[in-house]
Amino acid sequence: MKKLLIMCFVILAAIGCGKKEEVKPVKIGITQIVEHPSLDEVRKGVEDAISKSEFKDRVELNYQNAQGDFNTAQMIATSFKESEDMVVAITTPSAQAAQNQISDKPVFFAAVTNPDVAGLTAPNVTGVSDQSPVEKQIELIMDLLPEAEKVGIVYNTSEQNSVYLTELFTEKAEEAGLKVIVRGITNVNEVSSALDTIMPEIDVLYTSIDNTIASAYPLVIQKADQGKVPVIGATKPYVYQGAVATEGIEDYQVGYQTGEMVVRYLQGEKIEAMPYETVKNSSLYINRKKSEEYNIKISDALKERAEMVE
Repeated sequence: MKKLLIMCFVILAAIGCGKKEEVKPVKIGITQIVEHPSLDEVRKGVEDAISKSEFKDRVELNYQNAQGDFNTAQMIATSFKESEDMVVAITTPSAQAAQNQISDKPVFFAAVTNPDVAGLTAPNVTGVSDQSPVEKQIELIMDLLPEAEKVGIVYNTSEQNSVYLTELFTEKAEEAGLKVIVRGITNVNEVSSALDTIMPEIDVLYTSIDNTIASAYPLVIQKADQGKVPVIGATKPYVYQGAVATEGIEDYQVGYQTGEMVVRYLQGEKIEAMPYETVKNSSLYINRKKSEEYNIKISDALKERAEMVE
């Protein structure tokens, strides 16, 4: 009887040892303030970086979009606090909402222009800034449109990243001898009237990283074409949608770099030891059709390093 019990114990132990240990999935919530091509590229970069890592089969992604509403972003963050293991917040408003609601889980931001100004300094928060190389963009305006004297900007006064970039661009542009004319808006419904009032006063329109402007970009291009005003954008998707050119960083790279930070955390790196990062390399994109429409002469130096967009 004793031998039989021992044999049963050995068999049961062997069966137990043969079972695979269940691996708990890692739940990652992705919150995005609004849908438009630039931010969608950021999100794709995040997802690709994770999918190429050793954690690709363990991660469950939960994507939520706030449809441009900060209160909805707060609700998403509150939901993620209960349901997710960590959060990726795309844009400043989404990151601020996540930091407001979540203090005990990692929050990785992406596409935040100035994390310090935005107050994203909690020990559980880090990510990748999409700071525009505004000085290079000003140089591009002067290279492509040497006769231009007045630059227009329409921006959302409630978006901290847009306010910061508008102030920075204005400062640097005026130092370079340009006059900057701005129109502030508070929502997408004001874009059309703001463009109507500014177009007669300017030689070129500059579109910075602004979620409201990005959401209405087809309208921006339509109004600019009607007013015969060329547009210089801050990101590559703007050029594909009708801006003449940009000297900017890759939205996809912002997201991919953020995804790499997520992977490093999953590998064991402490979030408090991960300062936020920037994307230092920029690329030049020129819309061939638009440059021809406006009879813009492109120098050989620019042609050599530009990617021409059809």
